[in-house]
Amino acid sequence: MTSNERVVVIGTGLAGVRLARRLGELGTPATLIGEEEHRPYNRVLLAEVLAGRYSPEVIALPAPARMVRARVTGIDRERRSVACADGSVIAYDRLVLATGSNPVLPPLRGLFTEDRELPEGVHAFRTMDDCLGLSKAVRPGVKAVVIGGGLLGVSAARALALRGAQVVLAQQSERLMERQLDPAASRLVKRHLTDLGVEVHTECRVRDVRCVGGAVRSVELADGYALDADLVVVACGVRPRAGLAQAAGLDVRKGVVVDDELRTSDPYIHAIGDCAQHDGVLYGLATPALEQADALAELLAGDASARYTGTRSLTRLTLNGHGSPFDLAAFGETEALPGDDVVQLADATRGTYRKVVVRDDRLVGGVLVGELGTVGALARAWEGAEPLPCDGGPLLHLLTNDGGS
Repeated sequence: MTSNERVVVIGTGLAGVRLARRLGELGTPATLIGEEEHRPYNRVLLAEVLAGRYSPEVIALPAPARMVRARVTGIDRERRSVACADGSVIAYDRLVLATGSNPVLPPLRGLFTEDRELPEGVHAFRTMDDCLGLSKAVRPGVKAVVIGGGLLGVSAARALALRGAQVVLAQQSERLMERQLDPAASRLVKRHLTDLGVEVHTECRVRDVRCVGGAVRSVELADGYALDADLVVVACGVRPRAGLAQAAGLDVRKGVVVDDELRTSDPYIHAIGDCAQHDGVLYGLATPALEQADALAELLAGDASARYTGTRSLTRLTLNGHGSPFDLAAFGETEALPGDDVVQLADATRGTYRKVVVRDDRLVGGVLVGELGTVGALARAWEGAEPLPCDGGPLLHLLTNDGGS
């Protein structure tokens, strides 16, 4: 690619903004197109805005020099241009899709009005507008039901509880954050939420959202039990925003399929972040999105050797509540397979828990709750995938030495 080629990036989330900024630093300015009216922001910190700890300005990202506020409605691959809802057309030499993901809205009875809108009081929790709408509606004593007990649902429940709401969290699976945590760590998260006043129900399927006069009044569970609700937050995961790619005829499976150069099936179009599927993997996390943006920036700025070969990402969550923060981190495989070695350290009094899984003398995963002083050293050992000494001493040192981060 030459330095005078026009790079257009669709999406103003972490991935799109990082790419535009890095390209600017490397002397290859890009035009960023975003449809949200707000200044670009760090979506990871929306729960802190909802909790009242941060104002929206605090989580704003540096505004790129070339930014267009518009909604892209189509891609013309033959003419190499994108059409916007306002009638404008923007030409590109290289197009980058950083369109992110949409919240999953399950097929619950009553979840939508006849106009396919969410009823009054029912909110997704994905955008700044979602966050500001919830912030406006929450007040001390309001009855809130959070549907979904993954990372997003736990964060939303904690934030609402800190704002004084009476929160019930309904999780369909048997434990909270089951994708990241093992049962012991999940129990500690549940205890933390319970200490904040959140009522947690696991193995609990929501069947119906009941509205009166267009506003939510209750949530009905599969067993017929009804939960009173002034507010409902739907936190059932996300799905890649791949509609533009699909309409343009690009290869889309779970997400927009990309290779190690983050190219789609059209060599002039790339994809990064939540919408991209690399080597069969949809990450949906900040670290891979940023690493993809950095690799693509190098490539588009002329480094023909730049490649993205995947991310071994660590999930980290800090729940700030009454008293000290509740920290947790998880990486790799937190559940042992037959033949694996497991080292666990737990302190019920302090509410701390550390566990690592070793397979064929290699660290394959771990979970830490409460005190994360060792997480840096453990994550480096995991990322390096080097064989561990067979006597186990260094591993125990990694697990207990709080100077390792």
